[in-house]
Amino acid sequence: MTWTHDFTSSPEASLAGSLRKDFYWGYATAAAQVEGAWNADGKGESIWDRFCHTPGKVHDGSTNEDAARSYDLYKEDVQLMKSYGVTAYRFSLAWSRIIPLGGADDPVNEKGVQYYNNLIDELLANGITPFVTLFHWDIPQMLEERYGGMLNQERYTPDFLRYARVCFERFGDRVKHWITYNEPGVYTLAGYAAGVHAPARSSFRERNEEGDSSTEPFIVGHTEIVTHARAAKMYREEFKPSQKGEIGITLHGNYSEPWDAEDPVHVAAAERAREFEIAWYADPIYGSGDYPQSMRDQLGDRLPTFTEEEKELVKGSSDFYGMNSYTTFFIKNLDGPTDINDHLGNVEKLDTNSKGESRGPESDTYWLRTAPWGYGKLLRWVWNRYQTPIYLTENGTTAKGETEPSEEILNDTFRIDFYRGYLSEVAKAVQDGVDIRSYFGWTFTDNWEWAAGYSDRFGVTYVDFDTPEKKRYPKRSAYFNRDFFNHLIAKA
Repeated sequence: MTWTHDFTSSPEASLAGSLRKDFYWGYATAAAQVEGAWNADGKGESIWDRFCHTPGKVHDGSTNEDAARSYDLYKEDVQLMKSYGVTAYRFSLAWSRIIPLGGADDPVNEKGVQYYNNLIDELLANGITPFVTLFHWDIPQMLEERYGGMLNQERYTPDFLRYARVCFERFGDRVKHWITYNEPGVYTLAGYAAGVHAPARSSFRERNEEGDSSTEPFIVGHTEIVTHARAAKMYREEFKPSQKGEIGITLHGNYSEPWDAEDPVHVAAAERAREFEIAWYADPIYGSGDYPQSMRDQLGDRLPTFTEEEKELVKGSSDFYGMNSYTTFFIKNLDGPTDINDHLGNVEKLDTNSKGESRGPESDTYWLRTAPWGYGKLLRWVWNRYQTPIYLTENGTTAKGETEPSEEILNDTFRIDFYRGYLSEVAKAVQDGVDIRSYFGWTFTDNWEWAAGYSDRFGVTYVDFDTPEKKRYPKRSAYFNRDFFNHLIAKA
């Protein structure tokens, strides 16, 4: 089944040709969510392999052992992407597939390297540009056991840099777009503050045996920022002169709108929430070179301090602003003392504002509502604050009731409405002077969605996980995006 869409007489007609002619668009995935083959061909164990094999950690009790089987089906997937018209594909490398034990002195798994070489070559042969992420949350389990992973920056740094070096050496002749870390803040907060993601550490003993939510997230965040910068320095000095690529980091962040836009207290709280969520990583890299003052005021010495050498290293260490964003929340100021485990800026996140207005229609994911109006505001906030070219590296939605690949479900109008609204905001922002150079929808196929298991379907391709071959069924949104980008991207 195929669908076509004409925008010449639609409300979006005025957006025709608004995106640059070399605009990259496609879909993003993560190794642990799509590859499967979790222990095949010499792959080592990651913290997510350990997490999902621990009873009670994943919502539906599933594991990522098979996931969407992209390890076996990558050629078919590339052909399907090609039929969707994509020009780029953002995927992550599984560190433990390349260096099974993870360490600087541990052996490289040549079969793992070969898989990624094959995937990269297949993409390029079909006119699809690879955007490669080094770290999408799946640190090798052995590094966690040896020294606590990112909690130990001194020992972690040489391991990460050796891994990055292997990737630049083996793939950098063809890969020209590198991302060091995907959503370091989500990895940190879900894994070390809430403890609901791997490596499952927090202060909440009913949930996690170990961890300290008041300090560990900020220690890990500091490790991520500094090691990102060291990897970027290595790439720029040793590889970029010959490989001619670019390197950056991808940060998460949903928009924070004041619960009462006419009350300065709530307006200030919304800005503080944006700083705690986004500027925590973005200010050191793209802005002042240090953490936001609002975070220092609340956290004191629980927030690490950059040395002068680190400040100089970190500032300007990303060639682009990688941006993952999905929704918007109304933010209400909280009065009184701040909880020691708070990481939001002493605010409350709400679905409705002081006037009772909703932030948007519900998806099949509790936190995600369609809110393109906030996406447009966020694009301008990031651009105005950091003045760095933006690569939109993730954006998408689940839809209620996607339980079978029926004609009605594959005609996924809810997801189409999401993409129509958000992509229109991208085009309008570009028309207003915001420098946006890519867009990657989340995601290409339904996948294993971390602690939610197979219960959250984000794909523009339905996957029947009950079939051995994980049969794929294109959803209408895949063709809507193809036609809409054809409308939005300049032809000359």
